[in-house]
Amino acid sequence: MIRAAVLNACGTAPTIVERPAPVAADGEVTVAVEAVPITPLDVLCASGKSYFGTPATPYVPGVQGVGRLADGTPVWFGTSAGMRSGVDGSMAGTVTVPTADVVALPDGVPLSLLAALGLSAIAAQAAFTDAGGLSVGDQVVVLGAGGVVGQAAVQLALLGGARRVIAVARSAAARARAEEFGAAVALPLLPDDDVASLADRLRHAADGPVDLVLDPVFGVPAAAALRVLRPGGRLVNLGSAAGATAPIESAVLRSGALRIVGYTNNGLSTAARAAALTVVAGHAATGRLTVDHEIVPFDAVADAWARQDAGTAAGRIVLAL
Repeated sequence: MIRAAVLNACGTAPTIVERPAPVAADGEVTVAVEAVPITPLDVLCASGKSYFGTPATPYVPGVQGVGRLADGTPVWFGTSAGMRSGVDGSMAGTVTVPTADVVALPDGVPLSLLAALGLSAIAAQAAFTDAGGLSVGDQVVVLGAGGVVGQAAVQLALLGGARRVIAVARSAAARARAEEFGAAVALPLLPDDDVASLADRLRHAADGPVDLVLDPVFGVPAAAALRVLRPGGRLVNLGSAAGATAPIESAVLRSGALRIVGYTNNGLSTAARAAALTVVAGHAATGRLTVDHEIVPFDAVADAWARQDAGTAAGRIVLAL
């Protein structure tokens, strides 16, 4: 028997139960789970209101996790729990997952940290390399720098060769953290900001042309950042935390021949996802990449889930199994 967090109805928190250990089918491997993050995607899928549709309940949530194979190899793995009915996820002592969804990790990588980085850091890395074409010497703007994606993006931009990063975040603590991570300057996102005022502050903070914007927020910040891009510059959007729409002017796009690229992890092949994660894990193993996270015991899953749902978590919550 194993312990698993089971969600019995959409819109509720999972509870821990005992159930038979899963048996790996052909093409699957068994993973002894050590740490699992609770992410916004987990909560969204479990709400029954995501664009994936309403998942069949009961099921074990968790779209990713870290653990070890039978031979002790540390691994990260992904699942489609909540996105595809009939699939159990990572929030269990033992799981079986398709071999293609498992990525071996380097020795020495802190597994709880890698769980916290996970898909968020994959998104930042792939958005830069696959979607945004980050080049050595680029000046980069990272919007939403206080979130897990944004924190990872500040560091990954510099690790990928950016010469300078400008971060934008709401809270003073998030801005200070961005500067600790290497941002040359961290600008506040003010409640009364309009496109022109934020664009002016970005322009003043920039040291020469801005080549690339990583945008997990959209809305006014995205429209402002477009105004400071150099001709031919790129904005990669991977979220809408600041608004589902943005006041973007056609003349801004056309006059600068700018490119807006939409990014989602769901568009990555398993090979591309593994490649991005391998880069992330390598940086984490050598202490060059981290994000704010909180490790909580598995028994506290219901409370941790509620805090993630309410938006009161400080950084990424990671369940320790």
